[in-house]
Amino acid sequence: MGSLSAVVPTRRVLGMRVDATSYQHATAEILRWGSLGESGYVCIATVNNVIEAYDDPAYRQVMDGADLVTPDGVPLVWALRLLGVDGATRVYGPDLTPILCERAAELGVPVGFYGGTPEVLEAMAANLVRRYPALQVAYSHSPPFRPLTPDEDARVAAGINRSGARILFVGLGAPKQERWMAERKGAVEAVMIGVGAAFDFLAGRKRQAPAILQRLGLEWLFRLLNEPRRLWRRYLYRNPRFVALFTVQLVRQRLPGAS
Repeated sequence: MGSLSAVVPTRRVLGMRVDATSYQHATAEILRWGSLGESGYVCIATVNNVIEAYDDPAYRQVMDGADLVTPDGVPLVWALRLLGVDGATRVYGPDLTPILCERAAELGVPVGFYGGTPEVLEAMAANLVRRYPALQVAYSHSPPFRPLTPDEDARVAAGINRSGARILFVGLGAPKQERWMAERKGAVEAVMIGVGAAFDFLAGRKRQAPAILQRLGLEWLFRLLNEPRRLWRRYLYRNPRFVALFTVQLVRQRLPGAS
C-alpha cells in the first residue's frame, strides 16, 4: 500500500493506534490509493474498537495493520486532544461514505459495497446514485451471516476484483469487518473501508442521532435507546471501562519521568 501523502499525528489510545486525520485528508488518501488500484484497508474507530483491542492483542494487531485509523467516535477525538493533538476532529463513517462517493463519482472511480441485507444494499445504492448520478456502483453483495467456506471466500474476492471496484465499503459491524478486511489485504484489489452502521443509515432504515447529541458525545445514548437489546453491553459496560482505563493512561503519562 502506498504511504500517506501527508503525515498526520498518531496516538496510542489504550495501546491502539488512532490517526488524527480529517475528512479532507482521509478522502484524498483513499481516492489516491483507489485510483492506483492498491489493496489496503481503513478502520473507522470507536470506543468499542479500542476496548476490543485492549482485551484482544490479535485484534489490536488488526487495527494497527490498517493503512488509516480514523477517530469515528467523539470520545476518541477528545482522547486525541488530551494526548496533545489540539486540532483533532471526528471522521464519522456515515458522513465519510457519501463524501467519498461524491468524489469517486467526480473522478470516475468505481465503488462497491459488501455487507448488510439485499434490501439495505439496494436502498442505499439507489439513494447514493440519486444524489451522485455519475457514481459507478460496480459491486454489491450481501454475504450470509455464517462464515464463508474457502471456495465461497475465493469467489467473493474474485468477484470484487473482476468488478473493477476500487473502493469497497464494508458493513459487517465491528469487530468482524476489521478482521475480514485484514485477512483480505492483498487478495482484494481495492481500498476496503469498514463503515459499520453506515449502510443502515444511508439506506434510511435507521435514524442517526441529532447533530447536537453527536457534538456532545451522546450519540451512544440515542443508539442505546433505539436498540437496547443489541447495544446494552457495548455502551453500558464498555464505555465506563474506557473512561476508567483512559483516565489511568493519562495519569501515568503525566507523572514525572513518564515518557
